[in-house]
Amino acid sequence: MNFDKPEYREMFWHTASHILAQAVTELFPEAKLAIGPAIAAGFYYDFDVPEPFTPEDLKRIEKQMFKIVNKNLPLEHETWSREKALDFFKQNNQPYKIELIENLDDEQLSIYKQADFIDLCKGPHLPSTGAVKAVKLLSIAGAYWRGDENNQMLQRIYGTAFPDKQSLKAELTRLEEAKKRDHRKLGVELELFSFHDEIGPGLAVWHPKGAVIRNEIENFWRNEHYNSGYDLVYSPHIGKGELWKTSGHLDFYRDSMYPAMEIDEHEYFVKPMNCPFHILIYKSKLRSYRELPIRWAELGTVYRYERSGALHGLLRVRGFTQDDAHIICSPDQMESEIDRVLDFCLEMLKVFGFEDLHIYVSTRPEGKCVGEPERWESAQKALQKVVESKNIPFEIDEGGGAFYGPKIDIKIKDVLQREWQCSTIQFDFNLPERFGMTFIGEDGKEHQPYVIHRALLGAIERFFAVLLENCAGNFPLWLAPEQIRIVPIKDTHIEYGKEILKKLKNRNLRASIDETSRPMGAKIRQSRLEKIPYSVIIGDNEAENSCVAVKLQNGKQFQDIDLSDFITRVCEERDTRSLKSLWLDNTNA
Repeated sequence: MNFDKPEYREMFWHTASHILAQAVTELFPEAKLAIGPAIAAGFYYDFDVPEPFTPEDLKRIEKQMFKIVNKNLPLEHETWSREKALDFFKQNNQPYKIELIENLDDEQLSIYKQADFIDLCKGPHLPSTGAVKAVKLLSIAGAYWRGDENNQMLQRIYGTAFPDKQSLKAELTRLEEAKKRDHRKLGVELELFSFHDEIGPGLAVWHPKGAVIRNEIENFWRNEHYNSGYDLVYSPHIGKGELWKTSGHLDFYRDSMYPAMEIDEHEYFVKPMNCPFHILIYKSKLRSYRELPIRWAELGTVYRYERSGALHGLLRVRGFTQDDAHIICSPDQMESEIDRVLDFCLEMLKVFGFEDLHIYVSTRPEGKCVGEPERWESAQKALQKVVESKNIPFEIDEGGGAFYGPKIDIKIKDVLQREWQCSTIQFDFNLPERFGMTFIGEDGKEHQPYVIHRALLGAIERFFAVLLENCAGNFPLWLAPEQIRIVPIKDTHIEYGKEILKKLKNRNLRASIDETSRPMGAKIRQSRLEKIPYSVIIGDNEAENSCVAVKLQNGKQFQDIDLSDFITRVCEERDTRSLKSLWLDNTNA
């Protein structure tokens, strides 16, 4: 079997989770079993045990897993009656399995056995435990049963497994690199953002350095949107309950909305989305076909309730800013607008270094959907035709669309080959109907426009986190909070350093001078720790000859560089939004 195939990999890791569960029950007979699925890069299993697992326990469990692997136990599939399964798990005091069975409608249940270990599981699994040659248990975490904080806190053991030791070693190296790049760790070290209990979970505050980067991203976003034929709009953070009832959010999305507040005898809700506000701007006057297409964009901050266990740094938060836009067009403009926005999306991502993309076209789901079948069909065809024309690999996600329209999802890959959901281009047949959106056509009659939601970067917070991890904090010059650190060798060189600083600031470069009494080596190390792209070192030679010595983040150093030439080249690197140092490209070390 081919481990590179997703379906085999999932079966492999699912089998490893059963080996883990067997090992735990052999070492901790009192353990209650919950669930143990395969996940993106391995597996986990949840256990209810009297005392939390320790790192020493993990070592013992891992050793026991290898014993099970070496026994090469067959995994046998059986079908049990509901009554037999309930009786077995009651006798073995497994309440979580009993609850799972009681919530199933099936009278015949799938069971997997390996030696004396028996588990409720749909499978599939490998034929035997012997194929799982290399295993590593990675961590322990708390997890509420069924993700509900009102339920019992369980112990979750994460692990990964591979068919050979070399593959496992490569994966562990990748995971170590991922730890170094963890945006939560880098965010603290580089003083970019933080979370505080006093504010509440999932609500970030941005420090000055993080705000500089965010501001650069947002200014770039605004300029590109103006240049691409969009108008920017703003909307309030709250709206009356009647608005959210009309939009359908109170019917379909209320569990993710924050509780209502009462103002002037009306219920108001903090907005989870920007869409209804943009629709009301459209409806503020009668619209003609001559005005279409309309493209309105907003960096709108929204608030959505996420369970505390799902929160994860900036990747999953409760308050975030979406680079939202709505395109309102006539049916004959639909395909060209999709083509235009997809090109725009790909160009935006390219600027930040994301060109390894995976695209999905999601089609009409089963069940009740909003919108006429003909509109769904034409929208789906337009999405697929445009993606095909770009010669980019894509997949059809049959039935993966929302109930209100088909969509394109774009996932980006970072340097560690992890995929991140980023951009979405989504048709909406719901809001035009609910709000009675129309335009007057050439025939003088009312027609319903197409509405296309789109987010290019997605949530700014999430995009920032992915970008931070992708570059490991070494932002390209145009984004770096501090671009240049001037390092005088002695106090006598500070005056020349101040002259340089003034010239840099006159060119709108973000720079500072280290006037501390620390040795030069310590100053340069500090600059590198703060991941400042350029350290400009000045001594007697530089002061006398109006030149500088330049040290890059990667350790490369250049001597006797004319100050004017240095500033010109750095400005070029900034203004072209180069992802790498033009200085290194154009100067011999």
